[in-house]
Amino acid sequence: MGIFRKIGNALARFMYGRNGADHLGLFTVWTAIALDIVNMFVKNDLAYGIIGTVSGVLVFWALFRMFSKNLAKRRAENAKFLQKVWWPIKGKFHRMKDKDHKYFTCPTCRTVCRVPRGKGKIVITCPKCRGRIEGKS
Repeated sequence: MGIFRKIGNALARFMYGRNGADHLGLFTVWTAIALDIVNMFVKNDLAYGIIGTVSGVLVFWALFRMFSKNLAKRRAENAKFLQKVWWPIKGKFHRMKDKDHKYFTCPTCRTVCRVPRGKGKIVITCPKCRGRIEGKS
């Protein structure tokens, strides 16, 4: 067995029962990297120190979450992050890339309805609250 296989097996045994990397942890690390890049261009010493400290705290928090054995709490944190931040942002970018459909939001229940583009002026009935949405596809 090679040295790299032994190191990989030891790391796998160490990480057994720990949280590991999840969406919130990766988002935190990427935010810290972005702050470090911004920090390279900051000339003010006070702002440099504050941004550096915030970046360090974010990295420490991401490592704490990654090595934590309290899986229930870490999964609940990640689920809350996914529900409140990740999926809404991802949904908006998905809608921006979709060139074949137009998206309408119901004014009463905030449900997003998708219709094909190029159908002219249409009236949509919301599937959730039966409200009327008028618009041009």
